[in-house]
This record gives sequence, C-alpha cells and structure tokens, in this order.
Amino acid sequence: MKKKILAIALKNAINHNGKANPKAVLGRFLAENPEYRKKAKEVLQVVEKVVKEIENLSINDMKKMLKDLGVNVEEKGRKEKDLELPNVKDKVVMRFAPNPSGPLHIGHARAAVLNDYFVKKYGGKLILRLEDTDPKRVLPESYDMIKEDLDWLGVKVDEIVIQSDRMEIYYEYGKKLIEMGYAYVCECEPEEFRKLRNKGIPCKCRERSVEENLDLWEKMLNGEIENVAVRLKTDIRHKNPSIRDFPIFRIEKTPHPRTGEKYVVYPLMNFSVPIDDYLLGMTHVLRGKDHIVNTEKQSYIYKYFNWKMPEFIHYGILKIEDTVLSTSSIYKGIKEGLYSGWDDVRLGTLRALRRRGIKAEAIYEIMKRIGIKQADVKFSWENLYAINKELIDKEARRFFFVWNPKKLVIENAKKRILNLRMHPDRPEFGKRELIFDGEVYVVGDEIEEGKMYRLMELFNIVVEKVNDIIKAKYHSDDFKIARKNKAKIIHWIPIKDSLKVKVLMPTGEIKEGFAEKDFKIVNVDDIVQFERFGFVRVDKKGNKKIICCYAHR
Repeated sequence: MKKKILAIALKNAINHNGKANPKAVLGRFLAENPEYRKKAKEVLQVVEKVVKEIENLSINDMKKMLKDLGVNVEEKGRKEKDLELPNVKDKVVMRFAPNPSGPLHIGHARAAVLNDYFVKKYGGKLILRLEDTDPKRVLPESYDMIKEDLDWLGVKVDEIVIQSDRMEIYYEYGKKLIEMGYAYVCECEPEEFRKLRNKGIPCKCRERSVEENLDLWEKMLNGEIENVAVRLKTDIRHKNPSIRDFPIFRIEKTPHPRTGEKYVVYPLMNFSVPIDDYLLGMTHVLRGKDHIVNTEKQSYIYKYFNWKMPEFIHYGILKIEDTVLSTSSIYKGIKEGLYSGWDDVRLGTLRALRRRGIKAEAIYEIMKRIGIKQADVKFSWENLYAINKELIDKEARRFFFVWNPKKLVIENAKKRILNLRMHPDRPEFGKRELIFDGEVYVVGDEIEEGKMYRLMELFNIVVEKVNDIIKAKYHSDDFKIARKNKAKIIHWIPIKDSLKVKVLMPTGEIKEGFAEKDFKIVNVDDIVQFERFGFVRVDKKGNKKIICCYAHR
C-alpha cells in the first residue's frame, strides 16, 4: 500500500512544482484501490506521512525514485498559454512607466515582464518612461535603482524617457488645448468646484474667453498666480463625476530633484500620459483595470487632437499579501531605522527578493503565467517559491544547520566519522565531513524526555533528561527500529569546529545557531540548502559568523 501511495504522491508532486496535495493523492489511491475505502482515515495518515517524507526532495530526486519503483513518469505538460496581443499590425512599441519614488517591487514586475515579453515576441521597442512630474514623490536615487532592477530582471530597455525633461512639450500641447477652446484656467476653490461638478453645473471659469485663459496660463508659468488649475472640458453631465472637467495642470512649488525651481506648473498623469503615449508611438498599452476610468479621461485628449489611440489592454488586479510594497512607507521606515535598507528581507522589493535568493527567472516566469487575464488574481508566494526551487535545487549544496541550539550528550556511543555528499545528485560537488565524538548540538525545542530519536545519517538514541544540557543514550543503528518506534528524524552538528550562523527570516525573526564545519567553504551569494530548514543565500561571511537570508522551503 505504501509503495502505491508513494508512486502516486511522487507523480502528483512532479506535476505541481514539487508539492504533493495529500487529498489529491488519497483520492487517486482510493479510486485505484476501492477495497481501502472503509479505511480512508488510516490511509490518509499514511498519505500525509509519505507526502511529508518527500516534500524536500528535488524534482530530479522524485523522478529517480519513481524510476526505482518501476513507474513511468507521466508529467503533466506545462504548455505555456500563448500570450497574445490584439490587433498587432507590425512591430509593437510598448512602455513600462513607473514613478521614481523608490526601486521596483514584486507588483511592478508584472507590467515590466509582460511588456518585455510582448516586445521580444513581436519585435519592436520597449520604452522605460520615468513619470516624475510630482516633485513630492521623487526619490533621486531611484532613477538608477529602477534601471538596475530591470537589468537584473532580464527586461531589455530600448529607450529611456524622463518626463521632467519634457515639460516644454507638455506646455506646448496644454497651450494648444486652451487655444482650441478645450481647456481653461480654473480659479475656483477645490471644494466649491467639487460641489458644482457633482451637480453637473459648470463653474464660472468655464466660459472665460480663450484670450483670458491664455493670459492666465502665462501668469501660471511665470509664477505670478497660485491656487489655480487648468481643466479639460469634457461632458459636464457625465455619469461619472470624476470625468467632468478633470484637471490637467496644477501649480506645485516644491523644488524638483532634477530641475530645481525651474518649473512651477506640472502636468497631471491624465494629460502627460496620453501626450507621451502618442508622441512616442505606443501601439499597445498594458494597464490594470483600475485604470479604466483614466483610459476614458485620456480618450478626450486623443479626440481633441484627432489622434489614433493605442490598443489598451486592461488586466485584473494582482493582489499581493504578506509583504510591504508601499515605497513611501518603506522609505519612512528606512529613515526611522525600522528597515536596514531597500533590500531588507522583510520587504517585497525586487532587491529584497534577490537578497533572499529568489532568481529573476522565477519572477519572470510567474508573471508570464499570471498573464493579462481580466479576472483579479491573488499572487501566490508558494508558486513563486516552487518555480525558484526548480531553478536553485540542482546547484544548492546541502548542509546541517541547528537553530536555537542545545547541547546533547550521548552515552555509550562510539566516535564516528561521516562523509556525506554535498549534493545527492552531484557527486562532482564533493563530500562534507561530520565527526561524532559524543557531544552535538540539536534544535532544543524538538526534543522531549523519554522519546526515541534518529540522528540523521547516524543512529537512534533515547532521551533521558532535558535540561540546559540534554542527556541521552545510544540505542541502535538500524533505521527500521526508528521507523518501528515512530522516531522523529533530527539533524545535528558536532560541537567541535561548528560555525556560528545567523539567518534573517522574511518574517523579521532571526534564527541563530550553528552550521557544520565544512560550511566555511561557501562564498557570499551562494545559495545552499540547510536540510530540514530551507534554502538560504549567503549574505555576509566573517571570521566569527556567517549571515544568511532565508529564501523558502
């Protein structure tokens, strides 16, 4: 029975990025072996145990086990759903347009990856447009950080456009709209205008002559007047009040990090974006469906200038939980000392994920799989980790690491020297040496008095006393005895020559303990697997301590 369950569990795990679903395994087993239906509860216990036993195996290890069991590997084909753009006539021109308020985070990656993917698929050009026309939201160092993040992600940028370099262009087209009678300078108090707008009543400024508006426009540019805005004439009785005569320019006296106090009149997003999209030749624009109203607002600009609109694709919202993404919150936290920097492992920035050992290829792949569906999508960290595991597992050397360590003294056990492979499938990686001399470190909160345990790759012990120092007696070598007694398998570290290790967890917790002596061979940036703990990236290597960042199980 267990052999059959193992085969089903392995195939299920192979088809789901290395993670078997116990209920699916149980269902398949009972369908093939209906005589066990009356014992479903007992069978489920076996299934859960088997799934637990294989959860840390690589996909290659799983395939090898199936082969040893004499079972053909029937992998579910991972056919990439071919992502298509509508109405592609020739080469495409697309853009990724972040605000330079900080480096990129996992949420930005969707737009960056998909724009890059389509440009590479159809041929064409990808423009990085840095939308920095709100001086209060600009972080100077982020211009370079964004470029670095895109380069790491594998996104090829063909042209870089910075909106603060294009202010005269916006002024030119803003003036044209005023001259055409499609825009006006509004001197109303915001609350006063809002009340009129909500009732569908035009304000007194709307009927001002073109000449008067041009005069006020020049005064705005010269800094002679304040508390005014330029509004675009739309349908004043539109069913959506936010579309009624929305603003396209406002006055902002905050000095800009790049242009200083040269400009005080800044375009708003629903003006600068369509101007740039048209002038830069966009053929297709990807944006979240939360921008549908903005698309309608921007359509007025296209209509007034008699321009052809690009093809707009509105995809569903990507809901990302369990991480910090707000650049303003992160920046505040960095200044206050809450975070160590933009790559603090608790954050959802690409820099933080990179520091943890998440590969750019894994992020690129998961964003392709999410695609441009119109339905909202909940981002799955587990799926990202499963893809990443496939990428790093074959290169990650194995070591023992003990956190929250306690000293374990074992009586009646002879000294032993173990030579274990650095990687189960890569003999060329060499071996590591563990010397057992009677005293080891173990994870203290795993041990209970009176119970049998099996030290990994070693022997069985029975714990007699748990105190500051744990005392136990050697019991036997045979693994079958451990299985018969349902002994938990635990790993261990020889106390002699052990290395101090600190692991930074994405939860903010810090795991401190010891690794085996051969862990000293690692270099910064290496990704290794601490057995029964997870994959980590080596972050800093000192003479007295090695610091690692946790990636995932």
